[in-house]
Amino acid sequence: VHLMESGGGMVQPGGSLRLSCATSGSVLAITTMGWYRQAPGKLREPVASITRDGTPNYEDSVKGRFTISRDNTKNTVSMQMTSLRPEDTAVYYCNAIIKPNWESGLRDYWGQGTQVTVAS
Repeated sequence: VHLMESGGGMVQPGGSLRLSCATSGSVLAITTMGWYRQAPGKLREPVASITRDGTPNYEDSVKGRFTISRDNTKNTVSMQMTSLRPEDTAVYYCNAIIKPNWESGLRDYWGQGTQVTVAS
């Protein structure tokens, strides 16, 4: 199973970006999907997550600015980011809890990350 992010880039403060994450490989079921970020010199932190039934959860600093969504038919997760701030600058990682096949339990999968830079 692989996760692949897309949509990162550079944007000015107040701008918007949309991140997407696609899964590939053997996937029997996916529970929670989400996004984490890691800024230089800091630990990786959760940003937003969404359950299979569509219930979202957001880190306090992004509430009202970021919107997470998923498509269970395509096994994808996206995050619309608006009103971006310089402190949002980080590498953003896609995360999914996946049961790849009947023989395996739930496993934690990560994408390779996509850079988001907010600067004027």
